[in-house]
Amino acid sequence: MTSSAFVPSRRSDVAPFIAMDVLSEAARLEADGRRIVHMEVGQPSAPAPKAALAAADEALRHGRIGYTEALGVKPLRHALARHYKRTYGVEVPIERIMATTGSSAGFNLAFLAAFDPGDRVVLTAPGYPAYRNILKALGLVPVEVEVGADTRWSLTPEHLEEALKDGPVKGVLVASPANPTGTMMSADALEDLIGYCESRGIWFISDEIYHGLDYAGEQKTALEFSSNAIVINSFSKYYCMTGWRIGWMILPEQLVRPVERIAQSLYISPPELSQIAATAALDAVQELEGVKAGYAANRALLLKGLPDIGLDRLLPVDGAFYIYADISRFSSNSLEFARQMLHQAGVAATPGVDFDPVHGHEFLRFSFAGTHEDMKEALSRLSAFLK
Repeated sequence: MTSSAFVPSRRSDVAPFIAMDVLSEAARLEADGRRIVHMEVGQPSAPAPKAALAAADEALRHGRIGYTEALGVKPLRHALARHYKRTYGVEVPIERIMATTGSSAGFNLAFLAAFDPGDRVVLTAPGYPAYRNILKALGLVPVEVEVGADTRWSLTPEHLEEALKDGPVKGVLVASPANPTGTMMSADALEDLIGYCESRGIWFISDEIYHGLDYAGEQKTALEFSSNAIVINSFSKYYCMTGWRIGWMILPEQLVRPVERIAQSLYISPPELSQIAATAALDAVQELEGVKAGYAANRALLLKGLPDIGLDRLLPVDGAFYIYADISRFSSNSLEFARQMLHQAGVAATPGVDFDPVHGHEFLRFSFAGTHEDMKEALSRLSAFLK
């Protein structure tokens, strides 16, 4: 017997992550024998780098896999410090570097350490849905600000001025390259926004999970403009290690110990095996640049092919591996349109309402992280579906 007293908490009442629901439905169709082209989730089709696999194999055969310190093993943190020096010319002390159980854990830790219940945190719309869902589950208030072509889909100090009219803002979260759009902020725009936050005591959280996957524009880390920025990154995208659940944070000095204390209780430590593999992955640049070249070829194919079949309103694809396409000439219900496309054409994509509850009904996100042959097949199927 179920008692009415035993009900889920109010904080658990968050929207579903629709991309994952689409993935589940696609899996059901595949179990029935259907061939599905996956463009719904941002998951590289390439395996983890060879060096990472070899390091993990060596550890499994000869090592004892156990707990590590909550901040992560020192070899990984030293390797990450070298990565920032080599890639961005930024010196980062390893004391400010923390390994995490994927970027998802990084967001939880950042939100818990920087904010108190009821604090308002500004996000862009369109934007990654897990941001708002995690914030709500933690008793925080996501403030979604619509961005558009006038600011090249970037958040600006003027947007924050408007948001402040409705109450204090304690944090700002920005991704560049962004999900779902793939657009990147210019160096000047990023510096201006960080400077605005810095001058007003607003925490700036920079999601840099798609760094390394840039095709146009200049990639900049927030650390180049502020030592108070909270940077979150992951080995899931550029390093092709989604299932390893390993990421990292660069923390301001004053947040290191608070985050460490929270992590000790929530996670104990990131998986040691994944940390060992990730350390080796940081030196696999040549192999990973080959994978990136494949994404670049997919991007070029779709940027030509999608307009040819009627999807000609696309946001700038500067980085990541997504195309955010306006489907309003075909439908004003992206959820139903994506469902029909999956069942009739066998192509899985994510409805825009996952990323933008207000205007996302007119958009779809296509991931081009799959193989080149998958992208060709998808265009052929979509062409027939849209006729």
